[in-house]
Amino acid sequence: MSKKKILIICGIILLIAAVITSLIFLTEPTASSEGATKQMAMLVKVEPAEKGNFRPVIVATGTVQPVEDITLSPLVAGQVIRRDPSFIPGGFVKKGEVLMQIDPSDYRNTLELRKSELQQAETDMSVEMGRQEVAEQDLELLGIDSLSAEQRSLVLRKPQLNSVEASLNSAKASVEQAQLNLSRTTIKAPFDAHILSQNVTVGSQVSPGDNLGRLVGIDHYWVNLTVPVNKIRWLKFPGSESQKGSPVKIMNSSAWSKEDFREGYLYKQVGALDDQTRLARILVWVSDPLARSTDKDKPELMIGSFVEAHMQAEEIQDVIRLNRDLIRSNNTVWVMQEGELQIREVEILLSDSEYAYISEGLEDGDKIVVTNLSTVSNGIKLRTSKDSTSIPNAEE
Repeated sequence: MSKKKILIICGIILLIAAVITSLIFLTEPTASSEGATKQMAMLVKVEPAEKGNFRPVIVATGTVQPVEDITLSPLVAGQVIRRDPSFIPGGFVKKGEVLMQIDPSDYRNTLELRKSELQQAETDMSVEMGRQEVAEQDLELLGIDSLSAEQRSLVLRKPQLNSVEASLNSAKASVEQAQLNLSRTTIKAPFDAHILSQNVTVGSQVSPGDNLGRLVGIDHYWVNLTVPVNKIRWLKFPGSESQKGSPVKIMNSSAWSKEDFREGYLYKQVGALDDQTRLARILVWVSDPLARSTDKDKPELMIGSFVEAHMQAEEIQDVIRLNRDLIRSNNTVWVMQEGELQIREVEILLSDSEYAYISEGLEDGDKIVVTNLSTVSNGIKLRTSKDSTSIPNAEE
C-alpha cells in the first residue's frame, strides 16, 4: 500500500472520531435542579456585653523572703562554754534569749585591770587638784601681777592638770570597753527568730566575723513578685507605715490544697526592673508567716518557696468585661448584629488572669459571639438557636 493511501485512511478515521465525539456532547442530557435548598446561616451561641464597674484581680508569681535575715557573728574571740538547746536548725527563740556563752574569764580579768587603772587615774586627779590649790595660794602670796597668760598657766600647773584629765578619761573609756567586751561574750537573739542554721557547739573556738548561724525574723515575711509594668498603675501601695496597700491572696498549688491561702498586703514597689524578665518588682507584706499566733489554722510560708499572688486592683469604671478567650487575634471581638458577623477592633484597658476590660469598641448589650467559627469574615450570616425564623426550601 502506498504512502498516499495510508494518509487518506488515517484522515478518514480521525474525521469519523471527531463526528462521533461531537454527537455525544450535543446529545448529553442536562441536569434539572430539584429539591435544592438555600444555604443555611451558621448556628452560633452569643452572650450580651455588660458595661459596669469592676475590680480586677491581677495574678503574679514570686518567692518568699524574710524581712529580717542575719548571719550571727561574735564580736569577741573565745571558746564557747554553753549553747542553748533551742539554738538548733528549726528552733525558735525570743528576742533577748541567750543563744550561747563565750568564756568570759579573760574579759572579766581585763575589766578588773581597767578598773584598777581608772582608780589610779582618779587618785592622780585628786593629787593634782591639791597641787593646783597650793600653786594658786603661792601665786597670791608672791603678789606677782606681771605674768603673761602662758606663764600664769605654767605656774598654776595647767598642763599637768590637762594630762591627768586625759589619763582619767582614757581610763574611763577603757573600763567601758572592757565592760562592753564582757557583755559581748553573751550572745543573745536580736529579735524573735527562727533558726535556719547553726555552725558551732560547746568547745568551738570562735573569732569576730565567724558564721555562728543564720536567723530570720518570724513576725513578717515578704513575697517578692514580678508584675508587668503596665499593670502597676492599677495597684494601690500604702502612703505611710500606718496604711495598708491592696489586699493580696497568696496560694501555693504545689504544696497546699486549693482551699488554703495566706493573706497579705502590697507594701512597696522596688523601683527597679528585674534584670532577666524586665518586669517590675513589688513586695507583699505578710504577717505571722509561720502561723504561730493569729493564723494557727493557716499553712506556713517557707522561705524560698515559689507562690502565686492574687492582687486586688483598683476599681475600673464604665468598661465591658469579657472572658479573655473571647478576644480574637489582633485585639478583635466577634459581634452578631442583624444576623451578620462583625469583626470589631477593641481597646483593652487591662487584662487579668480571667477577663479583659474593654474601654472602646463595644457597647452595652452587644451580642458577643462565643462560638469558634471555621470561616470568619465580615458579613457572613449567623443565627442562634432562639431565632424563630426558619429558612424554607426552594421551590422544585
